[in-house]
Amino acid sequence: MFPSVFSRTFSLAILFLALVPNASPYTDPGQSLLPSDLAAIRAVLDRYRMGWLAGNPDTVRSCFTQDAVLLPHHGVLPVVGIAAISEFWFPPSSAKTTITKFVQTLDEVGGEGALAYVRGRSEVAWTVEDGAESQHWRNGGNFLVVLKKQADGRWLMSHLIWDDPPNQQVN
Repeated sequence: MFPSVFSRTFSLAILFLALVPNASPYTDPGQSLLPSDLAAIRAVLDRYRMGWLAGNPDTVRSCFTQDAVLLPHHGVLPVVGIAAISEFWFPPSSAKTTITKFVQTLDEVGGEGALAYVRGRSEVAWTVEDGAESQHWRNGGNFLVVLKKQADGRWLMSHLIWDDPPNQQVN
């Protein structure tokens, strides 16, 4: 009796797995993103990059959800919400900063449903003008972005983490 119950249970399990391909824990998590989603996700990251290069804080902010979270490098505390992000990146009393180079390499884009992620590397160079003095800086490192699909179909960044070495001043 034991072998027949075992055989039936085993057969049913095999049949279930054969008929339900998504039951496998090893399915590709990116397979449910449509090509249009992947293109929209890449477009958000490009708009973000171009916003920095154009010196346009509104364009940069438009790439984030209102409750977005930045997880900066070097152990800086998380920055939560678009108002705090704006203050973090664009404080009114700061010296004039111009992004002169911003290159992103997207190494992995994936996700499922209304959540997506992008992993990659970036290289940034900028100039800080404080009165008559100009300082030139550069840096590069890894980043990870989590994006959420909005009710209107737009993809926006909800979490951004980056890790890089200390800034390097170039003359």
